[in-house]
Amino acid sequence: MQHRTTAPPLIGSLRRRVTISIVTFNNEEVIEAALTSIEKSTLPPDEYEVVVVDNSSGDKTPGIIAGKFPGVTLIHSENIGFAAGHNKAIRKISGKSDYHLVMNPDVYFREDVLEKLLIFMDKNPDVGLVMPKILFPGDNERIQYLCKQLPTPFDLIGRRFIPGFLEPVFKKRFERYESRDRDYNRMMAVPHLSGCFMMLRAEVFKKVGLFDERFFMYLEDVDFSRRVHGEYKTIYYPGVHIYHRYGQGSYKRLKHLKYHIVSAVKYFNKWGWFFDKERKKINRLS
Repeated sequence: MQHRTTAPPLIGSLRRRVTISIVTFNNEEVIEAALTSIEKSTLPPDEYEVVVVDNSSGDKTPGIIAGKFPGVTLIHSENIGFAAGHNKAIRKISGKSDYHLVMNPDVYFREDVLEKLLIFMDKNPDVGLVMPKILFPGDNERIQYLCKQLPTPFDLIGRRFIPGFLEPVFKKRFERYESRDRDYNRMMAVPHLSGCFMMLRAEVFKKVGLFDERFFMYLEDVDFSRRVHGEYKTIYYPGVHIYHRYGQGSYKRLKHLKYHIVSAVKYFNKWGWFFDKERKKINRLS
């Protein structure tokens, strides 16, 4: 019989196996596919609960959610960003589940993905966070290299601004940062996993706290993943895969680049710029 993590039921409330939070902002083109993936999951409807925080979308996103997915709890909010948006959802459903999925609205997946990830977590109680293989949509199904080391200032600044003719000089360094020197078909422990799809043990929030709301957009997942890594195993698990419409907004929009820079400053002010001994130790072991 499959082992399943259990906990006492809540009084007057149905305990879920997994709760799911999604934060949206003008995602009318992708949100239906994301929520349909959940709806078509092999998980029975009474084993999951979905909360979507809409950060004041100006498009049809809220209408699509309310009209086509009546079982989803929709929270209307001012634009409070990724970290605060997920925290709002997590606080609303805190204590209702054994696991929690942080998920982007531009993600979709096959029916058995959630069930297989939960089975993996059931069997590995020392794992606090797991991320599956993440692919670009399309015929080639290319891998997104989202298993990363903890960044140094150069990793973030260099990858964004280094002139093209100098890229070959630092190619090995950047490949190491994105774990391209490792086998993405094998499970591995990674200190920085992408916030686009984080399956978490619910107890993690009690131990390490929620997302740091000082980050409006970008690097909140680095900060959070790092904190989880300090208490649990944080694992890349290629036994299942999802699809992610990866946009690299900071490479295309000046406003997003500003968000990225501001978040980077906040991150390095928090953890250390050039004298982060913990970063060196964690990266050396990963």
